[in-house]
Amino acid sequence: MNPINVGLLGLGTVGGGTLTVLRRNAKEITRRAGRDIVVKMAAVRDLEKARKIAGSELEIVTDPFAVVNNPDIDIVVELIGGYTLAKDLVLKAIANGKHVVTANKALLAVHGNEIFQAAQAKGVMVAFEAAVAGGIPIIKALREGLTANRIEWIAGIINGTTNFILTEMRDKGLAFDTVLAEAQRLGYAEADPTFDVEGIDAAHKLTIMAAIGFGIPMQFDKAYTEGISKLTKEDITYAEQLGYRIKLLGITKRTDKGIELRVHPTLIPAKRLIANVEGVMNAVLVKGDAVGATMYYGRGAGAEPTASAVVADLVDVTRMLTSDPEHRVPHLAFQPDALSDAPILPIEEVRTSYYLRLKAFDKPGVLADVTRILADLGISIDAMIQKEPSEGEEQADVILLTHETVEKFINQAIAKIEALSSISGKVIRIRLEELNSN
Repeated sequence: MNPINVGLLGLGTVGGGTLTVLRRNAKEITRRAGRDIVVKMAAVRDLEKARKIAGSELEIVTDPFAVVNNPDIDIVVELIGGYTLAKDLVLKAIANGKHVVTANKALLAVHGNEIFQAAQAKGVMVAFEAAVAGGIPIIKALREGLTANRIEWIAGIINGTTNFILTEMRDKGLAFDTVLAEAQRLGYAEADPTFDVEGIDAAHKLTIMAAIGFGIPMQFDKAYTEGISKLTKEDITYAEQLGYRIKLLGITKRTDKGIELRVHPTLIPAKRLIANVEGVMNAVLVKGDAVGATMYYGRGAGAEPTASAVVADLVDVTRMLTSDPEHRVPHLAFQPDALSDAPILPIEEVRTSYYLRLKAFDKPGVLADVTRILADLGISIDAMIQKEPSEGEEQADVILLTHETVEKFINQAIAKIEALSSISGKVIRIRLEELNSN
């Protein structure tokens, strides 16, 4: 049987890893796929650098359209990232009747609906396991392994950079800026870390998981995104004292009113497995009605972990090449004409628990005023710590954990608390999730 010819768009970290894994495990991959999978061509920016990675037997070009227009290429692997050129290349490959494998979460989160529609019309596949959580096979789990379940919620640590920063802040008691500089020195954070530390990268990935989990279109523009740049070591310490850890979580839930889609720092009970995911590692919890809570853990980035997912997609596409397009696993797990129009809830309508930290003057009646404001809005307190003022200080930290309430009520409460003459400055608010499996 003829080999499957692959064209790589990009031969950087992931592209080089993909080439390495395909060559090293060629016999094993052929045994699984049923035929050879061969990288025939690659488009790169730097020919000299690419030659050192690929050797002389691979055709290397600088024009990526030469790859997508080559009639001998069966599958195009897009690894260049970004929204614009990548979109043009993917749509051109689809128009040319080629299957696509991509690791580009930003592209799919923003333009996935258009891309999947084009692929459906042309009868080709777009595979994207590597777009979420690197080497962790979470897309396959959601699309296939959990297909018997009504997914109730998904919660994930899906950005290794922010998880590394939060781990270091907790373990070493360092400030955010100090740890960010260290993450950049180690290569975990980009020179411009905005996509990571402000939660945008995680929101791209969460958008994809929500679409597959609930059978809804991609709706990245409706995701609530809040990063970790304003977190302080004090809040991380107080959370620990209360039995919680702070993680940047991507959370999507099915509710009676619609779908929650949010990324933000979150207190999680320290006893939960996901609370103990450290460093640059990723983990995703999925709660299904039949199976309960399942957790997927591993490396969310890096050359070979991500290449593992890219090559798995190549094998999947190869296996399915001869199947009738109507009988393939749908891109978003649900049949394209059966996607739900459930609304994405605005953050004000989200229901969760909260950690509140306020600076109060050390005088009688302060806590009574605060608890009355909360009670008037139907917010009950689960736990409280009142710290002694530091020497020479007139104010002390008060930390409250609330039971579940709706965000708009917490917003109203915070505004009223900040207006009290006995409270100094802004109230710090961090959302809290128990992530119970029952």
